[in-house]
Amino acid sequence: MDRIAALNEVLTQNPKDAFARYGLAMEYSRQGDFDRALAEFALLLEDHPDYTAGYFMAAQTLVRAERSDDAKQMLRDGITSARRTGNLHAQSEMEAMLAELQ
Repeated sequence: MDRIAALNEVLTQNPKDAFARYGLAMEYSRQGDFDRALAEFALLLEDHPDYTAGYFMAAQTLVRAERSDDAKQMLRDGITSARRTGNLHAQSEMEAMLAELQ
């Protein structure tokens, strides 16, 4: 079974599994299927708004999809999440990426 099929199987059993949802989004992004990746990131962040890594990787996917304005907003949202959860490392990474995009 390939990774996408395995992750979808996990999500069939538990649609709110954050790790599987993140993994599926990352797999789609890795394959260049940006629309599907971004849809999975959206579901992830809707169910788990403090899954800070999701914002950062969604922003990277948006940049690869040539949607830098959307990436900037995703980073702003991610920075807010990182501050809320005290994740200083993620906050600094997203602030650096946002500065590069400005």
